[in-house]
Amino acid sequence: MQSPSITAALALALLTAGCAASSHQTRPTDLGTPTTSGALRAAATTPGPVKLTRIVAADWAVDRSGLINLDHPTAEAHGLEDGEEPIQIYAYAIEHPTRGRFLVDTGVAAAFRDADTAPVSSLVASAMNLEKLEVHVDTAEWLAANGPLAGVFLTHIHLDHIMGLPDVPDAVPVYTGPGESEASAFLNMFTQGTTDALVGDIELQTWRFEPDPDGALHGVLDIFGDGTVFALYVPGHTPGSTAFLVRTPEGPALLVGDACHTDWGWDHGVEPGTFNNDLDGAARSLKRLQALAATIPGLTVHLGHQPHTVETAAVRRSLTP
Repeated sequence: MQSPSITAALALALLTAGCAASSHQTRPTDLGTPTTSGALRAAATTPGPVKLTRIVAADWAVDRSGLINLDHPTAEAHGLEDGEEPIQIYAYAIEHPTRGRFLVDTGVAAAFRDADTAPVSSLVASAMNLEKLEVHVDTAEWLAANGPLAGVFLTHIHLDHIMGLPDVPDAVPVYTGPGESEASAFLNMFTQGTTDALVGDIELQTWRFEPDPDGALHGVLDIFGDGTVFALYVPGHTPGSTAFLVRTPEGPALLVGDACHTDWGWDHGVEPGTFNNDLDGAARSLKRLQALAATIPGLTVHLGHQPHTVETAAVRRSLTP
């Protein structure tokens, strides 16, 4: 029989180590060709053939301190304080003329229309503030109205980005960033079961990023090999966080995921706060994304959880160095 001191030490070690975000197995995908940020910029100068639709799945509210680093000097200078911040949950449909229809992130499954039927533990439901979730369109009804999917691209596997996966057929391939499901954190001890339940029997495939030879980004993939949709490696918020650039007939669009949740955060160059896995890494990735965005004329920016009110051409030059 172990002594109380040994048991306590083991418990402390487990709490310190945390556990993986998901127990699901992953495999590297063959989809996507490594390219450069320079090639991405060049491609983005002309409109493309991919239709992009933003799906506003739900309204919600969460702690501002998670969405914005309130300890950042700019946030302190503006007197930002913690409190509930209104946000939205999105999915994006991208329709490629030959490769089919894909979702970027997943919206909200039909089961979340009622907090009592939501496929999460009571602890997670309470922590997620699910009583504030107001669903506008669930993933099941959107798919019923718009047709089948060729795949799902996840910006990351935080719960609010995979809440629609229960409505996605198991045969649909799902892609995520490298190391995303294996990353260890203390919070995962409470969320891993819910993450596993939402992913279900779907196999997760991981992007094969390589370092960007131009040095502007951590890595870039030309997903279909035709210069229409790019995956951008932006680790920090989570280890495998991924942004996407889509060339649409109306011009280029950047889906930043939770590299930046809020309109205020983007306009002031302030990274997300306590929701980050790596605060410094998140700050670096946001700066790289904003530097890239400022070089692409006519770019429309889609943030993680709020609409963006200005075009990238008007990004403020007073961003904190």
